[in-house]
Amino acid sequence: MRECFIEFRNVSFRYGDEQPWVLDDVSFTIYKDEWVAIIGHNGSGKSTIAKLMNGLLFPQKGEIIINGIPVNEQTVWDVRKQVGMVFQNPDNQFVGTTVQDDVAFGMENRGFAREEMVNRIDEVLQAVRMEDYLLTEPHRLSGGQKQRVAIASLLAINPEVLILDEATAMLDPKGRKEIMRTVSEIQEKNEISLITITHDLEEVVQAERVIVMNSGKVWAEATPRDIFKQKDDLRKIGLDVPFVAVLADELKQLDIMIKNEPLNHDELLEELWTLHSKM
Repeated sequence: MRECFIEFRNVSFRYGDEQPWVLDDVSFTIYKDEWVAIIGHNGSGKSTIAKLMNGLLFPQKGEIIINGIPVNEQTVWDVRKQVGMVFQNPDNQFVGTTVQDDVAFGMENRGFAREEMVNRIDEVLQAVRMEDYLLTEPHRLSGGQKQRVAIASLLAINPEVLILDEATAMLDPKGRKEIMRTVSEIQEKNEISLITITHDLEEVVQAERVIVMNSGKVWAEATPRDIFKQKDDLRKIGLDVPFVAVLADELKQLDIMIKNEPLNHDELLEELWTLHSKM
């Protein structure tokens, strides 16, 4: 049995008493060390979920539990010690005049000893491959480099959960791949829970599980493979499917009998090679 880490219990939220519910009776569980992708069209409630997890917002109905702690105004700082969040625009998170200062900021606020801070700065910047930029001013960095520093700043305070809220949306394809490769390595090495809120389908297929939001409700939750089998239904709620899955369907229309549901190019090539070998 996996250890439950985050629970949403019948959570509802809206931005004002006269506004429609952004989240409507939402329940789900995220386990320790699990990678979950949350997807949905704009306005489906996925970014609101991230802010509720971090105590930036509080629900009007229901309850949120983080590692056994109910999220409320009294516990919010205890929750934030465990939950780190990287936003779409890293410039909004920088507070230091250099990369070194920015990574140190969170540790200073938590009373880390100076020697430990120095060691951890070196450690986390190496983890995100930014150790050569220690004294660089953040505004001189590229978008991908800024996101790496933002991730390092969170890793320095040892979060149990890392949330990426559209954190790669402003990057080019190469930058997105580099960031997700880094995050994947960090998640595996540090055994933290990873929650990615994204429109990027290449990110989604890497997750262990996908939660699909639609009109403020959980529309579905399953493995990426099982989610993307529902191609027509996903399109009806305004979501796309990976190109490889679309291509596999087109090949089936040509009587090329692909048995599995490939999610990436390697899986599709493996299917085609297997078919070729049997001919």
